[in-house]
Amino acid sequence: MRLSRKSLIAASVFLLCASCVAQEPYHFSDPTVIARLSYDNFGLVAPGKPAHVCFAVSHNRDYWIERLQQNGQTERLKGVLSKEEFNTLRQLLSAGEFRALGGSHGGVIRREVESFGAEIPLDHSSWRLHWLNGDDENPFPESVSKVVGWLRRFQPTHGESFDHIDYPDVCPTGGLRQLRPSVADNSQGF
Repeated sequence: MRLSRKSLIAASVFLLCASCVAQEPYHFSDPTVIARLSYDNFGLVAPGKPAHVCFAVSHNRDYWIERLQQNGQTERLKGVLSKEEFNTLRQLLSAGEFRALGGSHGGVIRREVESFGAEIPLDHSSWRLHWLNGDDENPFPESVSKVVGWLRRFQPTHGESFDHIDYPDVCPTGGLRQLRPSVADNSQGF
């Protein structure tokens, strides 16, 4: 039996597409989650403060937090927020000034960078905010600073460990992409 050229091309395209789909990241969509938040600081970090925090919270106050500690260890904890903490966070996330920001806000990075991300599921889409503060030239607005402050101060009580594989989507999806065009690299002579 001889394979026709069309069959061979069709099989190649199918295998190529199948391999691309297999490489797609797994996206967990928990319908109870009301927000996913992240904060990263790639610069000077105050002692005792994490350089990376991701946080997800559900309608019933369940939370998942992932923090990269200064010693390089990743801490993953889940638990239940107190009513007071939950209400404080909901107020911060529903503030008009915060919700008016949406979208991506980037900047140029030379040395240090702070970034913040938020993803709040809506009926058939998500509201997203990504803010990049490179070298303190694009500071977080007050409403973002309040959420970042809450994230950095939050101390889980009675939290229990979880594996990344059990809940892989603590961090917001998407995010800012760092671009490094060749014209930005001055090490190459003209």
